[in-house]
Amino acid sequence: MDGWREGGRKGWWRERKSGEERRKGEWTDGQVDGWQEGVEGLGCLSPMSILCHSWDDLRSKAGITSYVAFLYLCAGATMQVKKYLLKCLHRLQKGPGYTYKELLVWYCNNTNTHGPKRIICEGPKKKAMWFVLTLLFTSLVCWQWGVFIKTYLSWKVSVSLSIGFKTMDFPAVTICNASPFRYSKVKHLLKDLDELMEALLERILAPESSNASATRALNFTIWNHTPLVLIDERNPDHPVVLDLFGDNYAGSASSSSAPKIHNAQGCKVAMRLCSFNGTVCTFKNFTSATQAVTEWYVLQATNIFSQVPRKELITMGYPGKQLILACLFGAEPCSYRNFTSIFYPEYGNCYIFNWGMTDKILPSANPGAEFGLKLILDIGQEDYVPFLTSTAGARLMLHEQKSYPFIKDEGIYAMAGTETSIGVLVDKLERKGRPYSQCTMNGSDVPIRNLYSDHNTTYSIQACLRSCFQDHMIQNCSCGHYLYPLPHGEKYCNNQDFPDWAYCYSALRMSVKQREVCISNCRESCNDTKYKMTISMAQWPSDSSEDWIFYILSNERDQTDNITISRKGVVKLNIYFQEFNYRTIQESPANNIVWLLSSLGGQFGFWMGGSVLCLIEFGEIIIDFVWITIIKLVAFSKSLRQRQAQTRYAGPPPTVAELVEAHTNFSFQPDVANLGPDSGAYADGRTLPIPGTPPPNYDSLRLQPLDVIESDSEGDAI
Repeated sequence: MDGWREGGRKGWWRERKSGEERRKGEWTDGQVDGWQEGVEGLGCLSPMSILCHSWDDLRSKAGITSYVAFLYLCAGATMQVKKYLLKCLHRLQKGPGYTYKELLVWYCNNTNTHGPKRIICEGPKKKAMWFVLTLLFTSLVCWQWGVFIKTYLSWKVSVSLSIGFKTMDFPAVTICNASPFRYSKVKHLLKDLDELMEALLERILAPESSNASATRALNFTIWNHTPLVLIDERNPDHPVVLDLFGDNYAGSASSSSAPKIHNAQGCKVAMRLCSFNGTVCTFKNFTSATQAVTEWYVLQATNIFSQVPRKELITMGYPGKQLILACLFGAEPCSYRNFTSIFYPEYGNCYIFNWGMTDKILPSANPGAEFGLKLILDIGQEDYVPFLTSTAGARLMLHEQKSYPFIKDEGIYAMAGTETSIGVLVDKLERKGRPYSQCTMNGSDVPIRNLYSDHNTTYSIQACLRSCFQDHMIQNCSCGHYLYPLPHGEKYCNNQDFPDWAYCYSALRMSVKQREVCISNCRESCNDTKYKMTISMAQWPSDSSEDWIFYILSNERDQTDNITISRKGVVKLNIYFQEFNYRTIQESPANNIVWLLSSLGGQFGFWMGGSVLCLIEFGEIIIDFVWITIIKLVAFSKSLRQRQAQTRYAGPPPTVAELVEAHTNFSFQPDVANLGPDSGAYADGRTLPIPGTPPPNYDSLRLQPLDVIESDSEGDAI
């Protein structure tokens, strides 16, 4: 202790007082000497010996700082870990100490499996019999295990149906008019197109009488992009293609052999779609002229509306105040102000009740028609666009809150002049996720950008498919389609900026590859709610009550004594829960891990009388086999290197003594070059000097590191 204190005074503590060296963290010669003297004073000659003291004991006896004591404790722990690792390495090099045969015999004598014991204990004939039986049953167990594991990894599911009862939230209800726009608001945009359509219908229905009006001024700019043609296939070997506004069709129309489209056999109307300035064309055929002209008109109207700003299109649609005449939810009155307005390109302005975006979700108080939603709508059929919409009525859809309504695909029509009652039952679908199916919880793992996310709606596979198609449309046609949301920075397709868009769109819509890509990338939602509807209709209002009903409705909306509402435009809706019972269709794993383990254990126990401990025994012998094999491979590699080293010499390998003699210091040897007969003295008579100690004459010398030499007590490394 005195030595430590003395050393500390001379070295460490003296240098510690100098703040400059301590801040730099450097050890001077005085510090090192003082530390060594302090260690010698304590009697701790190594980092291991300092472990005999506790932390507080070291600090109290030696007065060393916590940092230095911590360093020495870490050094001692490192030495202990190194010794333990060296012992483990030596044990690995030693191996299990058995040969293959000894290990196999030991396993057969000690295993709990029945077959291997009989192979060792019985006579030669029974040994062969038991060996064959054990091998046969082992193969059978392995085959059964493979079948069970393959069945488990197929990730099959079982579907369970359960019925519950509870108070449920009323579904979101989306209603739209069948006509997207009021004709009085868009007539100026469709003027040229309507005139062209009227002339086209005249050509189709009465080609002879339409020659007089052929000279009427028409804007053929739209027509030249995508004209309709008549294909005469009465001669299959030489079909004739006639432009409905071309000179060839006008000349043939006056002849007796001219085909009349509405009653000609072998003639059909087609739409010609061209690209690359008309150098590449294709024909889209139709079985009816009605389908052809309707499809053509919708395509041209899409070109026109895509160039109109969205705010202007909203003003051209049906406002909620005009569409929704009366509203009642349960016993509470409501109005168009309780609906959320969205713009749907195919149906114009649509209105959603109980969407849950801004207002609180409304529950249904009780099942039954008296506690549902009652609506009276005026679709204004007299203001429909004549060639754009051929269906009259209201389009409606029931869906979950905060989900986007894809009303064209999932909605239903309510006919004008009727009362439509819709009873609702709820089905909840709960699918298992990966690895049982490819469903997604929220669409975050779907590689398709959701273009409907601007509405803050939940994920749906319909949104994914439409977003995927719009992405392909932009990639292939350099523009987006009017019916789908547009990504930022892109433009809608139109004939002026993208003259080939109709050809590209038609080819993409008919592409099977495009559909497969979108279907493979989009995934179903894991949780979904479906509303099963029971629909019934009746005439409304009745003939005896229509006068007073229409009078009151007209007065309430238009503040006039004239009747402005007719049976052709009024629609009444009753939407309600039939009952509060709901069905849950839930997927569950058909084969879980418990089933797998019980099946594997049952087969193993039945055919071989084994258990889990038998498998552990088998795993142990496999590890020993691998261990022995590795040791043998290492030994073989060493012997191979030794043989390669021996090939460097022509004869036997030199001994250590011979190798040492090759580098002998001749100052130890007597000079006998000029010795005479008397070998005991030099030529001048001097006595020979006594030679130095010669090197050892060992025939072999094996060097081994000290830290791998094992002591007598089971491998204690030095």
